[in-house]
Amino acid sequence: MGEHTPRASGRGTRSAAAEAVRESGAEGVRVLCVDDHAVLVEGLKAQFAIDGRIKVVGRLGTAEKLLEEVERLKPDVVLLDIEMPGPDVFEMADRLRHKHPELRFIFLSAHIRDGYLAAAYACGGWGYFAKGDELEDISAGVLEVARSKGGVFVMGPKVKARCGGVAAGRGEREKEAKGPRTLLGTLSEREIEVLRLIGKGMTRVEIAKELSRSAKTIDGHQERIMKKLGVENRSELVRLAIREGLAEA
Repeated sequence: MGEHTPRASGRGTRSAAAEAVRESGAEGVRVLCVDDHAVLVEGLKAQFAIDGRIKVVGRLGTAEKLLEEVERLKPDVVLLDIEMPGPDVFEMADRLRHKHPELRFIFLSAHIRDGYLAAAYACGGWGYFAKGDELEDISAGVLEVARSKGGVFVMGPKVKARCGGVAAGRGEREKEAKGPRTLLGTLSEREIEVLRLIGKGMTRVEIAKELSRSAKTIDGHQERIMKKLGVENRSELVRLAIREGLAEA
């Protein structure tokens, strides 16, 4: 995962259309659903149709062809299920962020885990909703993200409850808001990524290769992670990563 960079307000190939969406909502927000649960997607489609301001332009059962479909469909917002077969969703989201900095994506999950929340924020996500949230709330979140000028991380009601009701922000004016307030909220984006890879059972050398860093640099990240989380050894880090869902993402 790369380091977080401020989000661009432009839309690249669809800048004019997206600005129109955010200003007036007249054209409708174009959404790509990436979820292997067809029933949920159909429910969202029905809710979006009722709302009238959101249009589902495509659906994928895995993130395998996500980059190609974004190029082809040019959505404004991508809804990403976290627990799907296929490629690592957070890795794909991070690739999307760098290739399409104007694109906005929201994570959906049946589980609200600190690890998932931290990873969603770290890879540049614009929001996180539980699949148990009301469809109306998810619809409202899509509209909020699509129309935002930037600097937001929208959370569904169940996620807010997990985080003590505190909304998350980004940007220079919100330096005190470092993302969702969770157990892992003190970790940097790179530390979250290192912890995820530790949880997957990768060695320091393998992690160094994966992230194009030296093994010594990875050792430094690991030491800081242990200090921040109050754990004493690598085995405890592995267990923590598994418990928080990071190893599964």
